[in-house]
Amino acid sequence: MHPEFHNPQRRHLLIGSARALVAANLATWSLGSLAQTAGAKPLPAYLAWKDQGSMIVHSGTTVETARAVAGTSVVTPAIQFYIRNNLPAPDAAIVANRDAWEVSIEGVKNPRKLTVADLKKMGEESLPMVLQCSGNGRGYFPSKPSGTPWQVGAAGCVIWRGVPVRTVVAALGGTLKDRLFMTGTGGEVLPAGLDPKSVVVERSVPLSAMADAMLAWEMNGAPIPLAHGGPLRLVVPGYTGVNSIKYVKTLAFTTTESDARIMSHGYRISPPGGKGDPTQPSVQEMNIKSWIYSPAPDNAQLRPAMQRIEGVAFGGLHGVRQVEVSTNGGETWTQARLVGPDLGKYAWRQFVLEARLPAGAHLLVSRATDTAGKVQPRERLENAGGYNNNSWLDHGVKVTVA
Repeated sequence: MHPEFHNPQRRHLLIGSARALVAANLATWSLGSLAQTAGAKPLPAYLAWKDQGSMIVHSGTTVETARAVAGTSVVTPAIQFYIRNNLPAPDAAIVANRDAWEVSIEGVKNPRKLTVADLKKMGEESLPMVLQCSGNGRGYFPSKPSGTPWQVGAAGCVIWRGVPVRTVVAALGGTLKDRLFMTGTGGEVLPAGLDPKSVVVERSVPLSAMADAMLAWEMNGAPIPLAHGGPLRLVVPGYTGVNSIKYVKTLAFTTTESDARIMSHGYRISPPGGKGDPTQPSVQEMNIKSWIYSPAPDNAQLRPAMQRIEGVAFGGLHGVRQVEVSTNGGETWTQARLVGPDLGKYAWRQFVLEARLPAGAHLLVSRATDTAGKVQPRERLENAGGYNNNSWLDHGVKVTVA
């Protein structure tokens, strides 16, 4: 956990500021109408509570936040937060009595099942972090990989509240010897007639991820919505969203990675035209990334004036050291200002640069550097699944000043 969150007074100040920003963001929701066209798909019934104007509906289980609102607040309101589900959500009955939901803790000295009510008695902390789909940015791949063609909106920054996994493990005597992985299993109802391992949402991450992982029951100050994994979600900061298991039913500390297909073959960095297999790198840690959300492509016709260029940046397992902005496609760079509260290394930082753009066409791009010195690359890593795109060139915004 970020050191500032060990100081209760500082923690409450930061979280209070973030929640105030969520409330202030109410005034910006009208920007989402930029994403809507006459042919826009309506929200699925189970997501009717979200802000239609802020969302781009790809399918019943994939809904993106419009670029014009993706980043306008340091904390993303739930009604604007993206949706990516590998399986249909369980019946809403599971959130009727949230405290009764059970998770089985295995691979520890004293394994047992714990209810959410039990977990709440073990201690609560808050965890601000970016949650990003592994395929965010897939829409920029010229190879058109299969899967949702996300641009920037399959990501958001939220504040989870729950109990740290390390606290639960310590209360149960610690992990057993030679445990190398933390493996979470989702509680979705599996389709009948299929091998469970072929469809179950079960992912393994290195044991080191336990240090800041959380069993969370609250999102932005409210119970986690069913669509986002309530009543209980495993959240793994710094890792892509597929590793933060919704409706978590089992949390096991294992000697080997899960053999579920979503782990062994799915979400692998495969060469273009290839297929995933266990020999290829798994999609886990997020990379340093940034993008500009204003001006957005929707309002790319600008008047001659001082322009305010705004965006967000995040570093996966590391904080953001700096962000540079170029108004000429990367030929020259100017350091932007980091603005808004710093909610810790797992949250994103907002940035701003004021620039006067001459008449003509401009390609606006941003390039972030994390606290470990890693710089956001110009090019994407080509791969069959369209994963982990953090290319600054792909995420640029074309505008015209006239």
